[in-house]
Amino acid sequence: MTLKKYILFIFSVLAFTFVEAQTEVHAVLDSNSIRIGAQTKLDIYLTYDASAQKNLEIVWPEFEDTIKKGIEIVNITQIDTTIPNKNKPNIVQQRIQLTVTSFDTGAYYIAPFKFIINKDTANPLFTEPLHLIVNTIATDTALAKVKDIKPPYDEPFDWRWYLPYAYIGLAILAAIILLIFIIKKLNKKKPVEIVIEKAKIPAHISALETLEKIKTEAIWKENKTKEYYSSIADTVRLYIEERFNINALELTSDEIIKIFKSQVVDPESKAKLNQILTLSDFVKFAKQIPIEAEHTLTLNNAFDFVKGTMREEQTPNQPTINANS
Repeated sequence: MTLKKYILFIFSVLAFTFVEAQTEVHAVLDSNSIRIGAQTKLDIYLTYDASAQKNLEIVWPEFEDTIKKGIEIVNITQIDTTIPNKNKPNIVQQRIQLTVTSFDTGAYYIAPFKFIINKDTANPLFTEPLHLIVNTIATDTALAKVKDIKPPYDEPFDWRWYLPYAYIGLAILAAIILLIFIIKKLNKKKPVEIVIEKAKIPAHISALETLEKIKTEAIWKENKTKEYYSSIADTVRLYIEERFNINALELTSDEIIKIFKSQVVDPESKAKLNQILTLSDFVKFAKQIPIEAEHTLTLNNAFDFVKGTMREEQTPNQPTINANS
């Protein structure tokens, strides 16, 4: 060995001795004696000087289900790092806690736990060995004496004990009878009702008949101008709803006019619809009083709008209604 290698070897030995001196490991049992099946805590500590040992690499002992045959591990905590003495903040302590138990009586020797520091497997650190005594449960010999069998207990009969069972039985019986009655009731064949649907009157027929009635009554002559225009507008709105499937009774006049801009309807019919709805709104909301000629014009426009937009199909013997008759 050369002098340089010899000096390096001496320094490495001294450095490891210093690290080992600064690192301590301990194992402590919470109780050295337990009853069979009871549990106790086993704490394992590692203490080192962080200021003198930076980047310390520690390999803790590995645990499985048992420490040794007869001593089972119930739970293992994570490694908890603390500073036990605030006056020495450089001293760091790491700890894990094992909860152990045993179901076999006897005295158990727990071998020291091995720690590897900085991958030096040749010089591991060991905790102190431990001893655990597992005691059996003491039995009372007086309880083991053979005793005579007690005679049967003669209990007096009381019919009231059986009342709850009788009530339950009657309730179940009543429920079964009711269920059978309902099933029979539902299984009875109901007579088939034949509903003859009345032929639906086309929208333009109803509208023209209503307009003819408005023309005949001419209630505007009785100073019922507002009612006169409202009846014309409502008749046209109902016709639009049934003919074009537009919810015209719930829409404003402007909304109806706007929708009809996109309908396949001739411009003349659109203009007449605009006149009917606009003038009716003026009479209803602005209390405008039209002249007599506007009464006739509005009603004739309603007749023309219905005739100009009605469907082509006609009902048999459909009467022809003339707005000017």
